[in-house]
Amino acid sequence: MFCKIRQQLARLLDISEGLSPAHYRALRRLMTFLMVSVSVTPLLVLSAFSHIQYSRMVEQELEAPLDTLARKSRASLELFLGERFSTVSFIAHAHSFASLNHPDAFRRVFLALTSEFHGFVDMGLVNAEGHQVDYVGPYQLKGADYAGQPWLREAEIKGRYISNVFLGLRDFPHMVMAVHRLEADGTRWTLRVTIDISQLEKALMPTGPDRETDVFLCDGNNILQTNSRLYGKALEKLPLSLPPVGLEPAVHHLNADGQQLLVGTALLSGTDLRLVAVKSGPEALRPWTSLQSELILVLCGGIVIIVLVSHFLMKALVARLQAADEHRAAITAQMEHQHKLSSIGRLAAGVAHEINNPLAVILEKAGLAQDILRLSPSNGNQPQADSLLPLLDGIERTVLRARNITRRLLGFSRRMEASCQPLRLEQIIAESLDFLGNEAAHRGVEITVRLPENLPDVVSDQSQLQQVFLNLLGNALDALEGQQAGRIEIDGKLSDTETVLITVRDNGKGMSPEMLRHIFEPFYSSKREKGTGLGMFITYAIIRRLGGDIVVHSQQDAGTTVHVSLPVHAQVISEA
Repeated sequence: MFCKIRQQLARLLDISEGLSPAHYRALRRLMTFLMVSVSVTPLLVLSAFSHIQYSRMVEQELEAPLDTLARKSRASLELFLGERFSTVSFIAHAHSFASLNHPDAFRRVFLALTSEFHGFVDMGLVNAEGHQVDYVGPYQLKGADYAGQPWLREAEIKGRYISNVFLGLRDFPHMVMAVHRLEADGTRWTLRVTIDISQLEKALMPTGPDRETDVFLCDGNNILQTNSRLYGKALEKLPLSLPPVGLEPAVHHLNADGQQLLVGTALLSGTDLRLVAVKSGPEALRPWTSLQSELILVLCGGIVIIVLVSHFLMKALVARLQAADEHRAAITAQMEHQHKLSSIGRLAAGVAHEINNPLAVILEKAGLAQDILRLSPSNGNQPQADSLLPLLDGIERTVLRARNITRRLLGFSRRMEASCQPLRLEQIIAESLDFLGNEAAHRGVEITVRLPENLPDVVSDQSQLQQVFLNLLGNALDALEGQQAGRIEIDGKLSDTETVLITVRDNGKGMSPEMLRHIFEPFYSSKREKGTGLGMFITYAIIRRLGGDIVVHSQQDAGTTVHVSLPVHAQVISEA
């Protein structure tokens, strides 16, 4: 994984040199990556720090209400049980066994008890032998024998007893409170009452924001003492594994069957009963997770905006940089071209001067020889004169042809500022073909020129137009290299009253769409090591500078067509 990341970073930071599109794409990727990294990294660090603090705060805020609920519920339940046990204890100490051992008196005490406190089901009086000698309640339990029962022994030893919930003889879940009394005369007896657990459930029932929390009682063996909304009825086994319970309420995070739970526990003083408050984690986290989702959405939206702005900004900046580099490269190429042409011009001027002088001498001597032969009186040498005159004429024609070649070389080598003058396009094209005619004939390429006679003159620069057509015809010849029956067609027409359209068409190898898309870019060449990549770029610059336009259509293996539009009147555009 690390190797893949390192390879991706190496690829991202790999920027090739030059003016190729791949160079600027790599540069744009690098600048976008750096800008996004610099902008997003502090945002992510701050978000991570805020998330940690936020999680701690949320945990505290979630635990605090459950801890408060556990404390309140324990206090409410202890108050409920304490009030009732205190009342039972008061009755046991306010009355003697003899005063209670009368059915009417015992019933009056029970009615007074139930009129003040809810939750009492019945009340019984147990003598020292463990027999229930008196009973008030809905069951026939008078005379029940409790001798040897654990609750009775504990009450006799400790003086008081509060049981867990059980079924017993009543066959419904209930809780027993018992107070043992030893009178001055040695009489021992026990007052026993039964508490309905529905009253316990009412005391535990949460209200307000905590009403969705499940609050119930269980004993040390995880047996439910009250009904649970989530885990069943009283006296059923609690399926949760509760952590150790201390005297002080505590809140724990539990995972039950893949469900996150918040569990608050508290031990009821004087009993082994544990108060348990359970709340679902997702339910408790709902208000906080909704806020967290909104914050994450804002963070992601901010990152997306940063990435988009960085991408488009870097795209625009790199495009400007690419345009500036291409403009600089074009100016450099023009300066180099001008320097080369200037050097060629100086060389051509020197060559023309050195060649024209001997040619002038040869031409003069040949003319003198012709005059001597023609003016000499007729004699026996006439046949020799007749044979020499044609030879001298041939020498004169050859010298004139050589002079025209040096003059044309000078014309092509001069690279001057645009000097506009009326020009015949037929003449410009013919002079260009003079330079390339021998090469075309050597390759077996047929060149056809079809220019209408009414084609008007154009006001333009001669040397620059010659360079344009030399480039176009040279490219056409290169496209026909190694091809049989090569053909170049040059057509012209007046597209409107102000524009002349010249078309150069060949049946060569053509260009792919990718090559055609980059044809006017500097230093882009399809000729491998042969080309410089400046021909079509300079051609396009010259045509645009002269106020014209150039359009190229090409298809792979189907040839190329170049349309050159030239204004009839001069429209030279400054290169600044």
